[in-house]
Amino acid sequence: MLQKAVFLLLHIMLTNMSNHSILLVEDEVHLHDALKLNLSLEGYEVSSAYDGPEALKQIEQAHFDLIILDVMLPGLDGFSITEIVRLKNNQTPILILSAKNTSANKVQGLKIGADDYMTKPFNLEELLLRVSKLIQKSNNTTKVPSGETYSFSGNHFDFSSLVATSFSGEKITLTKKEAMLLKLLIDNKNQVVSRERILQTVWGYNVFPNTRTIDNFILNFRKYFEQDARNPIHFISIRGIGYKFQDLPAV
Repeated sequence: MLQKAVFLLLHIMLTNMSNHSILLVEDEVHLHDALKLNLSLEGYEVSSAYDGPEALKQIEQAHFDLIILDVMLPGLDGFSITEIVRLKNNQTPILILSAKNTSANKVQGLKIGADDYMTKPFNLEELLLRVSKLIQKSNNTTKVPSGETYSFSGNHFDFSSLVATSFSGEKITLTKKEAMLLKLLIDNKNQVVSRERILQTVWGYNVFPNTRTIDNFILNFRKYFEQDARNPIHFISIRGIGYKFQDLPAV
């Protein structure tokens, strides 16, 4: 009778378990295993990635209800992964779990799109509570991705449809790479974005086109969206460093 009661209790517990899926991205094996065990005991389906490229591959191939993400990873760091995920308008909640514990690190992580940021060492009970809250919030809220549209100087962009309308009224269908580069520059307006960051974020960790490719994209943006393409005020090249988008009123 006792064995039957225990079996029935386990069956009820398993039946009521959450089937929410989590991608755990952590390269420290012992910590990874401990986290995976505790998350699994909470009823979550946990997939594992131990480096940046593998994490991106899994994010591309499957849906997750939450991504738990270390920052210092082999191949591609967690900040870059967060930025790439958000540039692709993937709004899966991201919880950064990192030994980088300065205020500047936290601000950087949240600014580029993480939903929460915890530092190591951490309290397990607090982590599990935050995981539950993020998943619950995600499921109960219809998210409108931030930054889907943007306008300046008579130009309008809809990043969800990849369609832009120029100041002259021309409709332009952007390629995915054009949209990603444009959004990266706009998200970092009035700041210089290095060539290396653009190549890593827009073209990916293992594809590095000739940097002349970026120049051609910038020339196209000027042709589409500058009132005087030869004297641009919005899409600026910073020699030897990178590029900058300036949201200035048209002259």
